[in-house]
Amino acid sequence: MRVIPSILPFCAMLAACGMDPTGGAQRKDDGTKPAASPTPVVAADPLAAHDPSQGVPLDPSLADDQPRPLMQLQVVLDRLGFTPGVVDGKEGLSTRNAIAGFQEARNLEATGELDASTRQALAAWSNIPATRVVTIPADFAAGPFMAIPAKPAEQAKLPWLGYQSLDEKLAERFHTTPETLRMLNPVNAGPAPSGSPFDVKPATTFHAGEQIRVPNIGGDRIDDGAVAEAGWRNTLAMLGVGSTQPQAAKIVVSKSKGTLKVYDGAEKLVGVYTATMGSRHDPLPLGNWKVVGLARNPDFAFDPDLFWDVPDSNAKQRLPPGPNGPVGVAWIDLNKAHYGIHGAPEPSTIGRAQSHGCVRLTNWDVARLAQMVKPGTQVVFEA
Repeated sequence: MRVIPSILPFCAMLAACGMDPTGGAQRKDDGTKPAASPTPVVAADPLAAHDPSQGVPLDPSLADDQPRPLMQLQVVLDRLGFTPGVVDGKEGLSTRNAIAGFQEARNLEATGELDASTRQALAAWSNIPATRVVTIPADFAAGPFMAIPAKPAEQAKLPWLGYQSLDEKLAERFHTTPETLRMLNPVNAGPAPSGSPFDVKPATTFHAGEQIRVPNIGGDRIDDGAVAEAGWRNTLAMLGVGSTQPQAAKIVVSKSKGTLKVYDGAEKLVGVYTATMGSRHDPLPLGNWKVVGLARNPDFAFDPDLFWDVPDSNAKQRLPPGPNGPVGVAWIDLNKAHYGIHGAPEPSTIGRAQSHGCVRLTNWDVARLAQMVKPGTQVVFEA
């Protein structure tokens, strides 16, 4: 992706396209590459959602501590595949895109507004609370956590571009931001970290064994045996993304709407994500393309010759994988040279900053999409 240097630090600016991020290294025949992860795989996720069946009343002990109608809407839409970007209880473009996607899938007028007919259609999930209380597991809180240096040459020395703090890791697990977690847990939270998020390890608000309130993200079940690759299974659990996803037949990326839509083989809309795509330097390449490969937990072949905003004097680097890597947790390779769909280290920038021409999603959305596509899936880039 290309991002505006005045908006994001240099590390995030490198979350860029213009190339196959893996440099073609370690590709398997199916387009995937081996994953790397420093943390162990667990058989069951103690942070997973446990909700009543549709139409069954919610146990009063599991109800929200206060009304959060907009966050409840975001939680339900996220579970249904119409993701509002970060779940933060705030109205914005990503939430309107998610509402419009739900409306289109239900054959309602796609206004992006929460009108009476849309409220009625969503009533089936009214027993899903906006938040739930979880206990932070010791192994989840163990990290490792590290400060991410700004310079690619320093990043290349690290074994893993992982999370910088437990706050950041928890936020991605529950599809939100550290600021939202602090808002939901004001007793726990001290002052927010200040200064640059890079080169200085952010302060951690939360700790192992602590009970905290989080957005009630669901759809996070990983079925036994469904994901053979241990590193990828661990990534899905880390991001709260379930192993069961609808299969995509076509992806449509709209430049004007800033959305990525997913259709199944019956041409039914099964997913909508707000995305960042292109810039005046590297516009989105309009046309018909297809998926040719998939790299899970990819490393990144940084070549300054391919970036208009990076001095050519910088050396080429092989950057390690990780959720804070330039392309996040997955790269979906297209038959348009140097272009793909990928994750991002800064989820709150999706739909706001520019990219190096590729299509950029939150890590949890690209992890979900990576479960849905395969080589040959159609991809349409439209104005």
